[in-house]
Amino acid sequence: SECGLREWVAVQSDSGDHTKWGEVERILNMTAVRIQEMGGTVDIADVGTHQLPSGETVSLPPVILAEFERDPKKATLCIYGHVDVQPAKMADGWTTDPFNLTEIKGSLTVNIKLIIEGLEEVGSYGLLELTRKRNDSFFADVDFIVISDNVWATRNPALTYGTRGSSYFFVEVDGPKLDFHSGVYGGSIQEPMSDLIALLGSLLDHTGKILVPGVTDDVAPLTEDERKLYDNISFDLEEMKSVAGVKHFLQDTKEEVLMARWRNPSLSIHGIQGAFSEPGTKTVIPKQVTGKFSIRQVPNMDPPDVERKVKEHLQQVFSTLKSPNRLRVTATVGAKPWVANLKNPQYVAGQRAVREVFGVEPELIREGSTIPIAQNFQEETGKSVMMLPIGGHDDGEHSQNEKISRYNYIEGTKLFAAYFYELSLVK
Repeated sequence: SECGLREWVAVQSDSGDHTKWGEVERILNMTAVRIQEMGGTVDIADVGTHQLPSGETVSLPPVILAEFERDPKKATLCIYGHVDVQPAKMADGWTTDPFNLTEIKGSLTVNIKLIIEGLEEVGSYGLLELTRKRNDSFFADVDFIVISDNVWATRNPALTYGTRGSSYFFVEVDGPKLDFHSGVYGGSIQEPMSDLIALLGSLLDHTGKILVPGVTDDVAPLTEDERKLYDNISFDLEEMKSVAGVKHFLQDTKEEVLMARWRNPSLSIHGIQGAFSEPGTKTVIPKQVTGKFSIRQVPNMDPPDVERKVKEHLQQVFSTLKSPNRLRVTATVGAKPWVANLKNPQYVAGQRAVREVFGVEPELIREGSTIPIAQNFQEETGKSVMMLPIGGHDDGEHSQNEKISRYNYIEGTKLFAAYFYELSLVK
């Protein structure tokens, strides 16, 4: 119900801030209670501890493993979801409170199991290990795994068959013992900020091309079958420019833009920690700064190999600066890309369900973001994995004023009901 959704939206389960992991546990407990109210059995699985960058060891929020009464004559579907969120506040530019829901303009045909976690936004700590531990028990009778964790690419409904992987990097440059006044020391010392800007500027050019040697060498070539999939996607460049608020993309054609977003790697610089960023002026030379960037990876790219090449590149560039400052490069996440088999019966069921509910053929798309567990589930369990998105193309995921329309919320519910039915026919 809308009241129930309002209560859930209000929980600030930002997993990127470990001080809010209590809120993550709270919404996981709310989820467990709701599943039990629906007649499911719940296993609150402990996934151990995690060491923070500070060295502190903290307990990880648990993972929910749940299932409903099963019929051995039916296929078993396992649904994955997560209840943690990205940080959001009014100061970011939201026009409504991001944690206050705001309105702006019979029997099942398959057995159901659920996996609900609360750390997806920070890399799903502990879930891969749990999957391995429960592969011969919880997953043993699972036939299909479906994930509903992304959005349509256009105004048309879609099925997602691939995501990019991701590695997140921290580049720390450490210099003087103290922050200095630029009027006293400016021009007489090699500043950590200047070193960091040089390092970040060496990563890519103005066209978005990644300049780290060897990183893109292993990208899977484009096949003719894959190329044809882009022909049927009703992607309107002008509309997407308007939605994004940009004058132009780095590519000229629909196909090139979509490939850049979905099947080609990219590097994005996200911020600098330790630098003065408040309104007004402050003429400080920071003693230590940390740059943050990530690389979205595609099939045939290997996260450990990417990490090695990035570190070698940054060390090489830093050596040319002949700086007395100290460099430290670390990486986290390291999630692999994922691509599914479109000929799997689960995708046949998904296409039929979309036709039944929306009356159109679904667009077969990839997702430029990273959902690590998709590849992990597929690799560790050997089960078919599909993404069945219900979010609209303009929902603004992870951005200010993120939303879901009433239409997508209601029709998405119908889509899952139709999907359950169609899946029972292809088993």
